[in-house]
Formats: sequence, structure tokens, C-alpha cells
Amino acid sequence: MKVENGKWKVVLSALFLLFAFVFNNAYALNDFDVVRVGITDNKFQNVQRQEVTIYGTAECEICDKATKTSLARITPETDINIKNSNKGLTISIEKHTLNLQDVVIICPQGLLGVRGLLRKGSQALYHGAFEIVQNENKDGFYVVNLVEIQEYLKGVVPNEMPVRFGLEALKAQAVAARNYVLTPRTQTYKEFSVVDSVASQVYFGANTEEDLATRAVMETDGVVALHNNELILALYSSTAGGYTESYSKAFSDPNTKVFPSPTKPYLIAVPDRSNFETLETDDKAKAFYSVKVPSFDIESPYYRWEKEWGANELKEVLETTLPVQSKTGFVHPVVHEGEDIGKIKDIIAMKRGKSGKIMEIEISTSKGCYIVSKELIIRRVFQKNGVSLPSANAVFEKTIDNYGNVKSIKIYGGGFGHGVGMSQFGAGYMATKLKQPYYNILRHYYNGITLGTVPVTVSGEDVKQTFWAPIGRAQIVITDTTAPKLAVMINGKEQEFILTKTIPHREHRIDISRFIDDGFNTVTFHAPSLGRTVKAYIELVEKYAKPNYIDEDE
Repeated sequence: MKVENGKWKVVLSALFLLFAFVFNNAYALNDFDVVRVGITDNKFQNVQRQEVTIYGTAECEICDKATKTSLARITPETDINIKNSNKGLTISIEKHTLNLQDVVIICPQGLLGVRGLLRKGSQALYHGAFEIVQNENKDGFYVVNLVEIQEYLKGVVPNEMPVRFGLEALKAQAVAARNYVLTPRTQTYKEFSVVDSVASQVYFGANTEEDLATRAVMETDGVVALHNNELILALYSSTAGGYTESYSKAFSDPNTKVFPSPTKPYLIAVPDRSNFETLETDDKAKAFYSVKVPSFDIESPYYRWEKEWGANELKEVLETTLPVQSKTGFVHPVVHEGEDIGKIKDIIAMKRGKSGKIMEIEISTSKGCYIVSKELIIRRVFQKNGVSLPSANAVFEKTIDNYGNVKSIKIYGGGFGHGVGMSQFGAGYMATKLKQPYYNILRHYYNGITLGTVPVTVSGEDVKQTFWAPIGRAQIVITDTTAPKLAVMINGKEQEFILTKTIPHREHRIDISRFIDDGFNTVTFHAPSLGRTVKAYIELVEKYAKPNYIDEDE
């Protein structure tokens, strides 16, 4: 361990400027994008820790977060042991001990690791920095990876989608993942925006990067999906089953917990084929999910599936799962632990979405009726061998004994996951079989979207945006300004555009295609004079035609 000297203060000053910028506002995108990721344990369950050992593959630094000063330089591969106490953090390096509050550990020339933390069977390593931050009660701490968004996405895309799905599918995944980390549906912890597991999106760090996925991240640099000039909540799941579902029919409101939730116009039910009927009745849902109807998802191992229980087996399952799920507020009446629910008389899907996804189900027993709502809760109630249903796209087939009791239950189902937004297997099919570019894939699954950069407000300081234009066409969209002109630098050349007077808040659109390149571009919005502001972003322009379905067997 070495004492801090002058030249390292300069390095640390620059790094702290970088790490001080975090995503408190999704519209604050600039060159210093930093994602805050809570790192979980080997089981992806616990994010809070009592002790951890960190190391760097190259020389690293321990820095006091409060004072922004360096406390020690640590040689490569040296263990930095951190323990929690109600008085702060105890940090031990070889024979030295430090007692601190929150700290930042950086490794400018290498990667950081947590001893014993495995991802895909190998030691996990991370770009960026680790912030070790105690919770409010000081009864534990979090390891938070502060990492630039592009580096973060390189550790997400190949772990959320198989690289065999092809470059264009991986690009669609990169855009969806970029949207999701900028606008997550919920944020459970104030110390970080997302976790590294399926609770947010899977992020396994630098050791799991793949060349094709990295290319997809780079060739969608700066690109997000927008609806009405705002970032969308880009939900996605493994397999929709041939028909995606509307957000309101699958999710509750994250704030009020009301179900169904308010609608999102870009997350509506979308069939893979235009001739698919809506599946809101049991008969239509059964006809669809009991056979392999050709669709974009057809190559998924979860495209169609079946589950079966005997009456006593299902009763035991329900007496275990209903009390647990009652705590969510979506089981009525509440079932308590150890309660006998009686013999199962019937199970009826009371409400379905357009995809056939069950929204509400009634379980009738000899002791009463139980209503279970919301797709995730329904999946967790009907477990088989301790595993939840792959999806709530399900149809029940019952056999009844001579006394009117259920003798056995069989479920025909399709899909894996919530089925809202992009289907990953569907994206892979569209890319590899239908030869569709990523922007067509995204526009199939997200209704009425455009692709562009994150909208920014330009006032007292210039704002630079970088982005990748796939076919060299783009326009500046100005959503709110009273300035008479717009000054920008496009790929190193100054440009000025006169803004015609319009009704306040009316959009201005300026075609800049002649100034940009196929590929990577940089645009700097110059701050307008006289205290005016500009709200603007770059919109990519591509030709879009809804892909024709191709079935090789037809």
C-alpha cells in the first residue's frame, strides 16, 4: 500500500468528476453517462452485504467519497477486505486498517473484482469503479458498480440474448436495454438505479462480453426508443408466444399498485401475424396455445408447454403459494399459512388480455372462492415442482370425479415471461429468418415509436450527443424554444439554422442528413443567447415497412 502523491490527485479529480455524474435525471445524458448497478451475490438474491473482498487487476485506489481524496494506492491482485459496523466501514489491506464511511475504489488501468463472485462459472470482473455505501441503518452495505453506459451494455446484451440471434437482434436488444437502464420501471434502492439480475436486467460484467454483442452496442451508440418525445419503458421478455400483451393487462401501477395499470400507448398487444384473432375467450386461447401456430417465436423451447397436477398435488401447492402471494395484495380473500383451502371444485380464467394472458382467475373450493389477479402472481401461485408457470398465457383443462371435485388439472400454455414489449426469440427470428434491421424489429414490438437520442435541455452550457446513424439520415427535433436560431456543431463543423416562428411549443424539424455519416456522429448543441433554452434531440430516419410473415413450411 502506497501513500497518495500529487500526480494521482489530478487523476482522481478527473475520475471523481466522472463518477459524480449519475442518472438522477433520465434526460441528463451527455459524455459522462454513468450507470449505478447494485451487485448481488452468487445466487442473485442478496444485494446487501456484511463483508466483501475486492481487488484490482492493475494498481487501484481507495478514495474517500466525502472528501474526494485518495487514501491509498493498492498493488495489483492485493485483497481489500471490507467489513461492516454500526460506526462505518473497516477496510483492511495487508497489515493496514482504515476506518471510513462510504468509499470509492477505482482501477484506471484495469478491472475490479469481488473475490469468489462468479458469473457464468468464472470470476466476475467489472469496468468502472466500486462505490461501497452503507444503508441508512448501517446494518449492511452495498457494492455499487459505477460504470459508463456503453461498458454496462456490453455486459448486458450477450447475457440477455444469445449471440446466435444475430447482429440486428442484438442491436434491438441493446436499444431496449439502454432505454430500460435510463428509465427502469421501478427503483427499489436509492443507492443505485438497477441490480445485476433479472430483477432489473442481467449484467455480468467484463468477463462475459462477446464480440458480436459489443459491436451491436457500439453500432447503436446513443440510440434510444422514443414516444411523444420521451423515452419509453422498453420492457422485453424471452418469448411472447406469438402475441404480445398490453402493459396495462399484465402490470400493476408501480406507485399505487392498482391493477390493471394505466395504459402505455407504445406497449399494446401485438400479434406476429395480422390474421391472428384476439384471444380474450377460453376457446380462442385454447385453439391458439394448444398447437404450434406459426409465428416469430416458434423456435423458442417455451413456445408451447404443458403442466399437469393431480388434485391432491395441486391442493398442496396452492396451500403453500396462496399464503405467500396473499402478501402482495392480489389474492382475495387472504389465505393464511397453514390454512386448509378445501377440495378444489373448479378453476376459471375470469379475465384475459388480447394475447389470452390471464388477468384474473377464480379458484373454487369446498371452503370458498379465491380470486388471484395479475400475471406474475398467477404464475407464482400455480407452481410445478417448486417452479412458477413460464407465463400466464394458459388454458386449464380439468377432469372431474363423480362428486364434482377436480380430479386432475392440465394447463396448455405458451411463452416465457411477462410477454410485454419485445420478444427476444421473436427478435432473433425476425433478424435471422426475415432479415429485418433492428429498427424494424423495435417498431414491430413497440407501437408508434421513433428512434433517436435522449431529449436534452440546452440552456447555460453546450450539450454534446454522440450517436450511430445506420443509414446516414437524421433530423434535429426541437420541441420547445423561443430562440430565433439554433447553432450546432455537427461532426466538427459549425452550422446555424434559422427557426421560423411557430405556435409556442410546436415542433421544429431540421433535416441534417447531408451533414452526417453512415455510422458514428457527434452533434453539439450550443447554448442559445439571451437566457433562452432549447429542448431538442436527434431523430434517426429510416424507411419502415411492416415485415411480411414468412413460413418455410407454407
